[in-house]
Amino acid sequence: MSSLKHSLLLLFVCLVAMSAIAGAAGSGKGRKKGVACPPTKLKRQWGGKPARGINYQLRPIRYVIIHHTVTAECSSFIECADILQGMQGYHQTELNYFDIGYNFLIGNDGLVYEGTGWGVRGAHTYGYNGNGTGIAFIGNFVDKLPSEAALNACRKLLECGVKLGELREDYDLIGASQVITTLSPGLTLYNEIQEWPHWLSNP
Repeated sequence: MSSLKHSLLLLFVCLVAMSAIAGAAGSGKGRKKGVACPPTKLKRQWGGKPARGINYQLRPIRYVIIHHTVTAECSSFIECADILQGMQGYHQTELNYFDIGYNFLIGNDGLVYEGTGWGVRGAHTYGYNGNGTGIAFIGNFVDKLPSEAALNACRKLLECGVKLGELREDYDLIGASQVITTLSPGLTLYNEIQEWPHWLSNP
């Protein structure tokens, strides 16, 4: 009997410990859920395929690199999802990437679209993929700006990233053309982001 009581006591202690751990984990998730982040469509929601591999980053991330996709623009979920499905297919099949290259993409509908997401290495900016989050505006912004809704979504995404601990509080914001040979994020958008907080003129 003493052996049975001892076993039951050990089982009870284990259950209490597991409950405490689960409670702590749940409270942590609750805090993250309380952070005000912009409306975001997860990859599965826009019809994205699973990544073929994953390389995680050390967080918080130092750099945010802004791009444009040089595709058609999109002003609705259906339009954006169609563009992203084609882009992911091209990145995975033709470029042999694990996934769509960007961490996040933003449409003129004002929605954020998950790419690789937070904390996962993308394939957007050579030399900065390991310690950078790549955010791409869907469209070509050489001669025009994205919609105000899209710009606001990006600003809120950056604030969200800091509050979640995904981005450093002193993160540096740059345009892709500052560090690689490209016209991205487009001259007009590039001029816009130079006015944003955290802009780094000489990375």
